[in-house]
Amino acid sequence: MQVFAQQVVDGLTWGALYAAFALSIVLVYRASGIVNFAQGEMAMVSAFFAWQFHQWGAPLYLAIVGAMVVAFLAGAATERVLIRPLAGSPDHMPLVIITLGLMLVLNSAAGWIWGVQSREFPAMVSGPVITLGPVVMSRQSVVIVGAVVVVAALLFVLFQRTRVGLAMRAAAGNPDSAQLIGVPVGRMLMIGWGLAAAIGALAASLAAPQLFLQPNMLVASLIYSFAAAVLGGLDSPVGAIVGGLCVGVAENLAGTYISWIGHDFKQAVALVLILGVLLLKPEGLFGARKVARV
Repeated sequence: MQVFAQQVVDGLTWGALYAAFALSIVLVYRASGIVNFAQGEMAMVSAFFAWQFHQWGAPLYLAIVGAMVVAFLAGAATERVLIRPLAGSPDHMPLVIITLGLMLVLNSAAGWIWGVQSREFPAMVSGPVITLGPVVMSRQSVVIVGAVVVVAALLFVLFQRTRVGLAMRAAAGNPDSAQLIGVPVGRMLMIGWGLAAAIGALAASLAAPQLFLQPNMLVASLIYSFAAAVLGGLDSPVGAIVGGLCVGVAENLAGTYISWIGHDFKQAVALVLILGVLLLKPEGLFGARKVARV
């Protein structure tokens, strides 16, 4: 029972990271109706910026905040320069190809600028583990879970209690009607992309101490995050959080208790979840069911 509880707690820690990445995927999908396959590489480059700022002497928390600001500006610029010119096209394939191309460019650029060797990224906090009954948690794990809870709360306040958040929801839900009532749709979509990039930067910076900083560090995590977004619903921020936690616990328990999966084959859990959701409930657990009127 102690092993089971420990695996659940560890799964919730990683699930919180998956939830943060899934949130960034959902924000982009709500803004532009596409899945941004470059989301992981954008987050990885942002983590390198945080590491670089820290190497230049900035305190770690300021380095991460600085990387989030850079990521926000880069995400907004990506929407304005690369996505918006093709946003009116009924075919989303060109936009998908653009995000795939951006993924390859960012991965190569990170290797060219910082090298492909792994680098140590300092943890936000250090010290002895925290004992909670039969389980233990590192202090970094507590910071990860706490940061994701704070981000989720801030997004809730933004979307439910502020004019900017309500305008973003209107621009994403029905851009034509929103524009007719004076909502600056283009600006709201830019903010959505910027927020997604900033959340990804935070998640990558929190994950880097465990994964070690290198250009391919988020490949596996993004597979789980896509599974979390699909499970929760690609248009649901709440679903992204619930999906991330479920995927984190599921892959951890499967790797522990199913012998033929083990550590090296845990990505199969994410792929099975994606396939199962697409077959049984394509809109996800919390996604809105689309109704076609004829």
